Amino acid sequence: MILKSEIHLAYLLQQTMLQQKHVFTSRVYLDKTKLFSGSHVEVISGVRRCGKSTLMKLIMKKYGASVAYFNFEDPRVYGFEVNDFQKLDEVIGKGKKAWFFDEIQNIPAWEIFVRQLHDRGEKVFITGSNASLLSKELGTRLTGRHIRHELFPFSYKEFLKHKKLTNKPSAFERYVQNGGFPEFIDGENQEVLQTLVKDIVLRDIAVRYGIKNTKTLMDITLFLISNIGKECSFNSLKKAFGVGSANTVSDYLSWLEDCYLLFFLPRFSWSAKNTAVNPRKVYAIDNGLVNANSLSFSKDKGRLLENTIYLHLRQTYSSLYYFRENSECDFVVFEKDKCKMVIQVCEEVHRENKDREIKGLMEAMDFFKLKQGFIITKNQKDILTVDRKTIKLVPGNEFMML
Repeated sequence: MILKSEIHLAYLLQQTMLQQKHVFTSRVYLDKTKLFSGSHVEVISGVRRCGKSTLMKLIMKKYGASVAYFNFEDPRVYGFEVNDFQKLDEVIGKGKKAWFFDEIQNIPAWEIFVRQLHDRGEKVFITGSNASLLSKELGTRLTGRHIRHELFPFSYKEFLKHKKLTNKPSAFERYVQNGGFPEFIDGENQEVLQTLVKDIVLRDIAVRYGIKNTKTLMDITLFLISNIGKECSFNSLKKAFGVGSANTVSDYLSWLEDCYLLFFLPRFSWSAKNTAVNPRKVYAIDNGLVNANSLSFSKDKGRLLENTIYLHLRQTYSSLYYFRENSECDFVVFEKDKCKMVIQVCEEVHRENKDREIKGLMEAMDFFKLKQGFIITKNQKDILTVDRKTIKLVPGNEFMML
């Protein structure tokens, strides 16, 4: 429990910070006019340090000066409890055009207060860095009353805008290496991304879920970051790290995904059971984070390119898989329960690997009855015809602008 005077002071200081003038790179989410329409609670989730607070400030400008903002990660309000929301309501007062809450998931039963604001007709925006916690509480009190938005680090288009670069291979190579965390790409200090991983693993997972063996959790995390684009399974990780049960590994991976640090791409199967038990391919939230935290990563530019393409697809489409029969195809994109396209990623297609890359893509094209497939490359552009099917080689920087 916190004194009302302490909440009042924290609120005033936070509001003062909002008045400071900053130049922010506009995010593509601001172009989505639906973000501001209707009475729904707008929920913005994403990994720590990806720009959620900045996006909130950009949205606030749309509403003018009469808005309420409160950041629950402010150390001055440490120990904030559900009963303190009434004090916060009194401090903020009436007549606000919109309410903005940062990292509200840290407060137990926060959804009760947000529901109260919604019921009295207030427009509310909230951010959070744990998808599962947000979903659980939203499902209990705000079913049908909220709209979810996911925010990632800068996309390639946003990176170009932020760094004032034009779309060319050298700019794309820079993005593939450095990723899109705003704070990192400005200073390129790897400690920023190393500290970020530690904060997520230790604060957001270990402390929250009472994990005592933090070393094993960190070891598994760094191992997966070092092996992006490769398959992993609960049992293989259980054996490799001496974890007591596969269920424990399953929990670890679920929590890492909830915090948007890692993603696990399922292997396609028409059987939901097979999809659930087959190994998944691991990808990371950002390439700069991979380079800063990998234990033995060999700077494999092909896998960094694959991770970049995955992140682009993950933000564009809701249903992704990889495909494997005799050979492997990196990405299968579904839209409205129908296969939209199949994609192979290869830094450079040459005589030694051409047959292998084409074989995996062709198997997927035959399986899904598609006449066209794509191979995303570093900078090759070509069109191949194989068995009356078309394979387009597309440079990565062009594909990311589609």
